[in-house]
Amino acid sequence: MKMTKTWHQEHKDNLTFGSRLADKVATGMGSWRFIIIQTCIVAVWMGLNVVALVNHWDPYPFILLNLLFSTQAAYAAPIIMMAQNRQNERDRMHAEADYQTNIDAKLEIEALTIKLNKLEVDKLDKIIAMLDEIQKEK
Repeated sequence: MKMTKTWHQEHKDNLTFGSRLADKVATGMGSWRFIIIQTCIVAVWMGLNVVALVNHWDPYPFILLNLLFSTQAAYAAPIIMMAQNRQNERDRMHAEADYQTNIDAKLEIEALTIKLNKLEVDKLDKIIAMLDEIQKEK
């Protein structure tokens, strides 16, 4: 028996390396873990540069840190947008699969309704025939 793939499996199988990487980056950057780690790094960076007695590699107003944030944002924004576009694509595929399931269910229900109506008509025909026989016997 051959198993058909679900919309999710088919979408996952069609992802490229870049798509999978973008999804992982977006998932990582959109987590509390990332925010907490980045906040700790920034706090340590600023603390070491303010308190450093000898080597201020990025003195106040922390221009190097701002450059790093700008570079991070320049790469993060399009990567996150790619992941969002793929999420939209997944949602669209899911909606299409749901729609097809609903169409199939509707057709099945219509077919069952027709069968039930036919059974009812057959029953009524038999009852009428039995009543006719009873009347003829009288």
